[in-house]
Amino acid sequence: MNIQNIIKKLDAYERLMRLDKPIGILLLLWPTLWALLIAGHGKPDWIVVMIFVTGTVLMRSAGCVMNDIADSEYDGLVERTRHRPLVNHEVSKKEAYLLAACLSLVAFGLVCTLNTLTIKLSVLALFLAASYPFTKRFFAIPQAYLGIAFGAGIPMAFAAILGYVPPVAWLLLLANVFWAIAYDTEYAMVDREDDLKIGIKSSAITFGKFDVVIVMICYALTLLILVMCGIWLIMGYAYYIGLIAAAAVAIYHYYLIRAREKTNCFKAFLNNSWFGFAVFAGLGVQYLVK
Repeated sequence: MNIQNIIKKLDAYERLMRLDKPIGILLLLWPTLWALLIAGHGKPDWIVVMIFVTGTVLMRSAGCVMNDIADSEYDGLVERTRHRPLVNHEVSKKEAYLLAACLSLVAFGLVCTLNTLTIKLSVLALFLAASYPFTKRFFAIPQAYLGIAFGAGIPMAFAAILGYVPPVAWLLLLANVFWAIAYDTEYAMVDREDDLKIGIKSSAITFGKFDVVIVMICYALTLLILVMCGIWLIMGYAYYIGLIAAAAVAIYHYYLIRAREKTNCFKAFLNNSWFGFAVFAGLGVQYLVK
Protein backbone atom coordinates (compact mmCIF):
# COMPACT_ATOMS: atom_id res chain seq x y z
CA MET A 1 0.00 0.00 0.00
CA ASN A 2 1.55 3.31 -1.08
CA ILE A 3 1.51 6.57 0.85
CA GLN A 4 -1.44 7.95 -1.10
CA ASN A 5 -3.58 4.90 -0.30
CA ILE A 6 -2.59 5.07 3.37
CA ILE A 7 -3.65 8.73 3.49
CA LYS A 8 -6.98 7.86 1.84
CA LYS A 9 -7.55 5.06 4.34
CA LEU A 10 -6.73 7.29 7.31
CA ASP A 11 -9.11 9.92 5.93
CA ALA A 12 -11.84 7.27 5.72
CA TYR A 13 -11.18 6.23 9.34
CA GLU A 14 -11.34 9.88 10.40
CA ARG A 15 -14.74 10.31 8.76
CA LEU A 16 -15.96 6.98 10.13
CA MET A 17 -15.08 8.20 13.66
CA ARG A 18 -16.59 11.66 12.81
CA LEU A 19 -13.42 13.41 13.91
CA ASP A 20 -14.16 15.84 11.10
CA LYS A 21 -17.43 16.71 12.89
CA PRO A 22 -16.54 17.54 16.51
CA ILE A 23 -20.06 18.59 17.59
CA GLY A 24 -20.73 15.09 18.93
CA ILE A 25 -17.61 15.24 21.08
CA LEU A 26 -18.70 18.58 22.52
CA LEU A 27 -22.25 17.43 23.26
CA LEU A 28 -20.81 14.43 25.07
CA LEU A 29 -18.11 16.45 26.81
CA TRP A 30 -20.03 19.43 28.25
CA PRO A 31 -22.19 17.42 30.72
CA THR A 32 -19.11 15.49 31.83
CA LEU A 33 -17.27 18.76 32.46
CA TRP A 34 -20.27 20.09 34.42
CA ALA A 35 -20.04 17.01 36.64
CA LEU A 36 -16.27 17.20 37.05
CA LEU A 37 -16.49 20.87 38.13
CA ILE A 38 -19.23 20.17 40.64
CA ALA A 39 -17.66 17.00 42.03
CA GLY A 40 -14.31 18.76 42.36
CA HIS A 41 -15.85 21.94 43.85
CA GLY A 42 -14.40 23.91 40.95
CA LYS A 43 -10.94 22.34 41.26
CA PRO A 44 -11.08 18.79 39.89
CA ASP A 45 -7.86 16.80 39.64
CA TRP A 46 -6.44 17.69 36.22
CA ILE A 47 -5.26 14.14 35.63
CA VAL A 48 -8.83 12.93 36.10
CA VAL A 49 -10.06 15.71 33.79
CA MET A 50 -7.62 14.68 31.07
CA ILE A 51 -8.62 11.03 31.42
CA PHE A 52 -12.27 11.97 30.93
CA VAL A 53 -11.60 14.34 28.03
CA THR A 54 -9.49 11.73 26.23
CA GLY A 55 -11.97 8.98 27.06
CA THR A 56 -14.83 11.11 25.73
CA VAL A 57 -13.09 11.56 22.37
CA LEU A 58 -12.29 7.84 22.19
CA MET A 59 -15.78 6.64 23.15
CA ARG A 60 -17.58 9.11 20.91
CA SER A 61 -15.40 7.87 18.05
CA ALA A 62 -16.11 4.25 18.96
CA GLY A 63 -19.82 5.03 19.25
CA CYS A 64 -19.88 6.53 15.75
CA VAL A 65 -18.19 3.43 14.34
CA MET A 66 -20.67 1.16 16.17
CA ASN A 67 -23.55 3.29 14.91
CA ASP A 68 -22.39 3.02 11.29
CA ILE A 69 -21.94 -0.74 11.58
CA ALA A 70 -25.49 -1.09 12.93
CA ASP A 71 -26.95 1.31 10.35
CA SER A 72 -24.94 0.20 7.32
CA GLU A 73 -28.02 -1.22 5.60
CA TYR A 74 -29.94 2.03 6.10
CA ASP A 75 -27.34 4.77 5.61
CA GLY A 76 -27.25 4.34 1.86
CA LEU A 77 -30.96 5.16 1.72
CA VAL A 78 -30.67 8.45 3.60
CA GLU A 79 -29.55 11.58 1.76
CA ARG A 80 -27.36 12.87 4.60
CA THR A 81 -25.56 9.55 5.23
CA ARG A 82 -25.26 7.91 1.83
CA HIS A 83 -21.61 8.90 1.45
CA ARG A 84 -20.34 7.46 4.73
CA PRO A 85 -17.19 5.26 4.49
CA LEU A 86 -18.95 1.95 5.21
CA VAL A 87 -21.66 2.65 2.63
CA ASN A 88 -19.05 3.52 -0.01
CA HIS A 89 -16.88 0.50 0.94
CA GLU A 90 -13.94 2.75 1.77
CA VAL A 91 -13.74 0.78 5.03
CA SER A 92 -14.74 -2.86 5.44
CA LYS A 93 -16.96 -4.08 8.27
CA LYS A 94 -14.06 -6.11 9.63
CA GLU A 95 -11.93 -2.96 9.80
CA ALA A 96 -14.80 -1.09 11.47
CA TYR A 97 -15.23 -3.80 14.12
CA LEU A 98 -11.49 -3.78 14.85
CA LEU A 99 -11.41 0.02 15.04
CA ALA A 100 -14.37 0.14 17.46
CA ALA A 101 -12.78 -2.56 19.62
CA CYS A 102 -9.40 -0.78 19.72
CA LEU A 103 -10.94 2.57 20.63
CA SER A 104 -13.05 0.98 23.37
CA LEU A 105 -10.09 -0.94 24.81
CA VAL A 106 -7.89 2.16 24.97
CA ALA A 107 -10.72 4.09 26.67
CA PHE A 108 -11.23 1.22 29.14
CA GLY A 109 -7.49 1.18 29.83
CA LEU A 110 -7.69 4.84 30.84
CA VAL A 111 -10.67 4.18 33.13
CA CYS A 112 -8.77 1.32 34.78
CA THR A 113 -6.47 3.94 36.32
CA LEU A 114 -9.47 5.17 38.34
CA ASN A 115 -11.44 3.56 41.19
CA THR A 116 -13.55 0.40 41.06
CA LEU A 117 -16.93 2.16 40.98
CA THR A 118 -15.89 4.22 37.96
CA ILE A 119 -14.70 1.06 36.18
CA LYS A 120 -18.06 -0.63 36.82
CA LEU A 121 -19.95 2.40 35.53
CA SER A 122 -17.75 2.45 32.41
CA VAL A 123 -18.93 -1.06 31.51
CA LEU A 124 -22.52 0.19 31.65
CA ALA A 125 -21.52 3.21 29.55
CA LEU A 126 -20.04 0.92 26.89
CA PHE A 127 -23.24 -1.14 26.81
CA LEU A 128 -25.33 2.02 26.34
CA ALA A 129 -23.09 3.24 23.51
CA ALA A 130 -23.16 -0.12 21.72
CA SER A 131 -26.90 -0.67 22.10
CA TYR A 132 -28.12 2.84 21.25
CA PRO A 133 -28.13 2.38 17.43
CA PHE A 134 -30.56 -0.54 17.76
CA THR A 135 -33.12 1.47 19.74
CA LYS A 136 -34.00 3.26 16.50
CA ARG A 137 -35.63 0.00 15.34
CA PHE A 138 -38.23 -0.24 18.08
CA PHE A 139 -38.18 2.71 20.53
CA ALA A 140 -40.42 5.66 19.65
CA ILE A 141 -38.04 8.18 21.23
CA PRO A 142 -34.49 6.80 20.87
CA GLN A 143 -33.22 10.31 21.68
CA ALA A 144 -34.09 9.66 25.35
CA TYR A 145 -31.83 6.60 25.35
CA LEU A 146 -29.16 8.71 23.67
CA GLY A 147 -29.45 11.21 26.53
CA ILE A 148 -28.67 8.46 29.03
CA ALA A 149 -25.78 7.18 26.91
CA PHE A 150 -24.36 10.69 26.40
CA GLY A 151 -24.82 11.42 30.10
CA ALA A 152 -23.02 8.31 31.35
CA GLY A 153 -19.95 10.44 32.01
CA ILE A 154 -21.86 12.35 34.71
CA PRO A 155 -22.11 9.59 37.36
CA MET A 156 -18.66 8.36 36.29
CA ALA A 157 -17.16 11.80 36.97
CA PHE A 158 -18.67 11.94 40.47
CA ALA A 159 -17.57 8.37 41.15
CA ALA A 160 -14.00 9.12 40.00
CA ILE A 161 -13.62 12.19 42.23
CA LEU A 162 -15.85 11.44 45.22
CA GLY A 163 -15.91 7.65 45.24
CA TYR A 164 -19.72 7.63 45.17
CA VAL A 165 -22.58 9.07 43.10
CA PRO A 166 -24.63 11.72 44.97
CA PRO A 167 -28.30 12.52 44.17
CA VAL A 168 -27.37 15.72 42.30
CA ALA A 169 -25.55 13.57 39.73
CA TRP A 170 -28.80 11.84 38.82
CA LEU A 171 -30.52 15.23 38.53
CA LEU A 172 -27.79 16.32 36.11
CA LEU A 173 -28.27 13.11 34.15
CA LEU A 174 -32.01 13.77 33.92
CA ALA A 175 -31.31 17.29 32.67
CA ASN A 176 -29.03 15.81 30.03
CA VAL A 177 -31.76 13.42 28.88
CA PHE A 178 -34.15 16.31 28.19
CA TRP A 179 -31.38 18.31 26.53
CA ALA A 180 -30.52 15.35 24.28
CA ILE A 181 -34.17 14.94 23.30
CA ALA A 182 -34.21 18.64 22.35
CA TYR A 183 -31.05 18.75 20.28
CA ASP A 184 -31.36 15.32 18.70
CA THR A 185 -34.96 16.01 17.70
CA GLU A 186 -33.64 19.05 15.83
CA TYR A 187 -31.20 16.67 14.16
CA ALA A 188 -33.94 14.12 13.44
CA MET A 189 -36.12 16.79 11.83
CA VAL A 190 -33.53 16.90 9.03
CA ASP A 191 -33.93 13.17 8.31
CA ARG A 192 -37.65 12.79 8.98
CA GLU A 193 -38.72 12.09 5.39
CA ASP A 194 -35.98 9.51 4.82
CA ASP A 195 -36.59 7.86 8.21
CA LEU A 196 -40.29 7.46 7.40
CA LYS A 197 -39.44 5.77 4.10
CA ILE A 198 -37.05 3.22 5.60
CA GLY A 199 -38.95 2.60 8.86
CA ILE A 200 -36.46 4.09 11.34
CA LYS A 201 -38.05 5.58 14.46
CA SER A 202 -37.20 9.02 15.84
CA SER A 203 -38.63 11.66 18.15
CA ALA A 204 -39.25 13.93 15.15
CA ILE A 205 -41.61 11.30 13.73
CA THR A 206 -43.20 10.49 17.09
CA PHE A 207 -43.83 14.13 18.02
CA GLY A 208 -45.18 14.94 14.54
CA LYS A 209 -46.70 18.41 14.29
CA PHE A 210 -45.86 19.06 17.95
CA ASP A 211 -42.12 18.64 17.38
CA VAL A 212 -41.17 22.31 17.79
CA VAL A 213 -43.31 22.72 20.92
CA ILE A 214 -41.89 19.60 22.55
CA VAL A 215 -38.31 20.60 21.71
CA MET A 216 -38.87 23.89 23.52
CA ILE A 217 -40.53 22.11 26.46
CA CYS A 218 -37.47 19.84 26.71
CA TYR A 219 -35.15 22.87 26.79
CA ALA A 220 -37.35 24.38 29.52
CA LEU A 221 -37.25 21.15 31.56
CA THR A 222 -33.47 20.97 31.15
CA LEU A 223 -33.10 24.49 32.52
CA LEU A 224 -35.61 23.87 35.32
CA ILE A 225 -33.69 20.82 36.50
CA LEU A 226 -30.42 22.76 36.30
CA VAL A 227 -32.02 25.44 38.47
CA MET A 228 -32.93 22.70 40.96
CA CYS A 229 -29.29 21.55 40.88
CA GLY A 230 -28.20 25.13 41.56
CA ILE A 231 -30.51 25.38 44.57
CA TRP A 232 -29.27 22.00 45.84
CA LEU A 233 -25.64 23.13 45.51
CA ILE A 234 -26.31 26.65 46.86
CA MET A 235 -25.03 28.31 43.70
CA GLY A 236 -24.78 32.08 43.32
CA TYR A 237 -25.66 34.59 40.64
CA ALA A 238 -22.91 33.60 38.17
CA TYR A 239 -24.36 30.12 37.76
CA TYR A 240 -27.83 31.47 37.04
CA ILE A 241 -26.46 34.01 34.55
CA GLY A 242 -25.02 31.01 32.72
CA LEU A 243 -28.47 29.40 32.69
CA ILE A 244 -30.00 32.63 31.36
CA ALA A 245 -27.42 32.57 28.55
CA ALA A 246 -28.33 28.95 27.83
CA ALA A 247 -32.01 29.93 27.75
CA ALA A 248 -31.18 32.64 25.20
CA VAL A 249 -29.54 29.97 23.02
CA ALA A 250 -32.68 27.82 23.30
CA ILE A 251 -34.90 30.77 22.29
CA TYR A 252 -32.66 31.36 19.27
CA HIS A 253 -33.19 27.71 18.33
CA TYR A 254 -36.94 28.26 18.31
CA TYR A 255 -36.53 30.89 15.62
CA LEU A 256 -34.34 28.49 13.65
CA ILE A 257 -36.61 25.43 13.79
CA ARG A 258 -40.10 26.95 13.81
CA ALA A 259 -40.42 26.68 10.00
CA ARG A 260 -38.91 23.15 10.04
CA GLU A 261 -36.49 24.07 7.27
CA LYS A 262 -33.78 21.38 7.13
CA THR A 263 -30.77 23.67 6.93
CA ASN A 264 -31.90 25.71 9.94
CA CYS A 265 -32.83 22.61 11.96
CA PHE A 266 -29.31 21.28 11.42
CA LYS A 267 -27.88 24.71 12.28
CA ALA A 268 -29.84 24.62 15.56
CA PHE A 269 -28.45 21.17 16.33
CA LEU A 270 -24.87 22.35 15.77
CA ASN A 271 -25.52 25.45 17.89
CA ASN A 272 -26.22 23.32 20.97
CA SER A 273 -22.55 23.38 21.87
CA TRP A 274 -23.14 26.99 22.98
CA PHE A 275 -25.95 25.82 25.28
CA GLY A 276 -23.58 23.37 26.98
CA PHE A 277 -20.79 25.94 27.10
CA ALA A 278 -23.08 28.54 28.71
CA VAL A 279 -23.86 26.18 31.58
CA PHE A 280 -20.18 25.25 31.92
CA ALA A 281 -19.10 28.91 31.90
CA GLY A 282 -21.67 29.77 34.56
CA LEU A 283 -20.38 26.96 36.75
CA GLY A 284 -16.75 27.92 36.15
CA VAL A 285 -17.25 31.59 37.01
CA GLN A 286 -19.33 30.65 40.04
CA TYR A 287 -16.52 28.56 41.49
CA LEU A 288 -14.00 31.31 40.67
CA VAL A 289 -15.95 33.96 42.55
CA LYS A 290 -16.41 31.60 45.48
